[in-house]
Amino acid sequence: MNGIFYFSSIGNSLYIAEQIKNELGGEIRYIPKFTGDVNIYDKIIIVSPIHSFGLPTLVYNFVINIKSSKPLYIVLNHGGMQANALYYAYQLCKKKGLNIRSVQAVIMPEIYTLTFFQPKFLINLVLRKAPKRLKLIIAAIRDNKEIIIPKPKKDKWTPKHLKNRKIWHLLAKYFKVTKNCNNCQKCITICPVDNIRQENGSIVFDDKCVACLSCYHRCPEKAIVYKNKRKKDRYINPFIQEKNIGTDQVE
Repeated sequence: MNGIFYFSSIGNSLYIAEQIKNELGGEIRYIPKFTGDVNIYDKIIIVSPIHSFGLPTLVYNFVINIKSSKPLYIVLNHGGMQANALYYAYQLCKKKGLNIRSVQAVIMPEIYTLTFFQPKFLINLVLRKAPKRLKLIIAAIRDNKEIIIPKPKKDKWTPKHLKNRKIWHLLAKYFKVTKNCNNCQKCITICPVDNIRQENGSIVFDDKCVACLSCYHRCPEKAIVYKNKRKKDRYINPFIQEKNIGTDQVE
């Protein structure tokens, strides 16, 4: 059986995980909540967004703690540049002695829209093209195709990723909650690192943020703003059920 491990804040990675499950079968497991043994699966498939040219903190921690010789496949998704994220993930697995077979990437709608606007026509275009791109990725996993990621001639992106990762935990200090907040506490529930709490009737952000932007995009009232920018555009993948983000799908 395939173990499909994903990290998703707005549904892109969950959508990919569901497509893989539909084609290859298996169980979908949410990385932040997984405490079992990956060795119960025949293949280990990790689905993750690219965060600032590399792996999200929680996915990185998951990878470095894998103890298995089972075939490992990584599928990354990104809206902007993938930079050298594929090589970064590939080399991380190699250094850990993991049986990494491939690291592949697919373009999905951008989620890091704190400071810019993403046109809806572009979102729709990317979503229309995604299934065709995913078929090739899934076929490579089905066929156990080994894809070696060559070392880039010059890697200016990995140092930037490592630098940015050191300050991700500070991102939430720029979040504020407007008067639109109705105290539903959804942001508290969905945060994968328990970085949000209620204090004296107000929503408070601590310093453990992993920059996933779940709270920002999924607040029902769009009450969470970044640096007081009252941007209204938010994004949740339209082809998944939002309630399934952060849950497992097992038989």
